[in-house]
Amino acid sequence: MKKDTEQSIQHLQLLEQNMQNLLLQKQQFQAQHVEVESAIAALDGKQEGYKIIGSIMVLQTQDELLRELRERDEQLSIRIKSLEKQEEKLKQQAKQLQAEIMSQLKQEGK
Repeated sequence: MKKDTEQSIQHLQLLEQNMQNLLLQKQQFQAQHVEVESAIAALDGKQEGYKIIGSIMVLQTQDELLRELRERDEQLSIRIKSLEKQEEKLKQQAKQLQAEIMSQLKQEGK
């Protein structure tokens, strides 16, 4: 196997590893997103609620809590979309690199 082909394969493995890391991050943000949506739903009809800060619970009004939760929800949505775009770019790069590797291997086989 030529050195170029070996380097291409190593690059492809690196891309796949990066994709796995992105997927893990995306899953974590999606889990947080679900938690935030659940918290927003739990506040429905309540006048106030508790927010955990470090090891203490602080009483806040529903409006304050909803504002903070919606802000967090928006941040998470943006991060998830950003990770999805990065994931798509990596998929395209990996697909292109796979095609190049297959071409190189066919040429080496001749």
